[in-house]
Amino acid sequence: MEEHEDLTGENLADADLNDMDLSNRDFPFANLQRAQLSKANLEGANLEGANLEGANLAHANLSGVDLFDANLYGANLEGANLEGANLSYANLFNAFVGGANLQGASLRYTNLSFTNLTGANMTDTDLSHARLSNTIMPDGFSTF
Repeated sequence: MEEHEDLTGENLADADLNDMDLSNRDFPFANLQRAQLSKANLEGANLEGANLEGANLAHANLSGVDLFDANLYGANLEGANLEGANLSYANLFNAFVGGANLQGASLRYTNLSFTNLTGANMTDTDLSHARLSNTIMPDGFSTF
């Protein structure tokens, strides 16, 4: 993959991108379904509207990433750094986000139904209007 290549709408389904530096790259509306992105650096990347259904983002750096309206259905975000990320209107239905850092992230209008957030850092996380049915929240965390 060339640096600064325009990946708008690109089909990267099932791609092995583990440990790659993809920081500040543009992937809007890309298909990353089932992509392997474990320990990848996506800091500041634009993934608006991207399809990351079933993707493995365990321990990835997603600090400041734009995931507005992205599909993360069933994705693995275990231990990922999502500090300051924009996940507004995203679909995280049935995702595993255990141990992730969501400090200062925006999850406004995000679907978190059946999502596991055990051990996640939710300090200053914006959950306004988020869908939280059957969501497993971190110990001691209250949505009220």
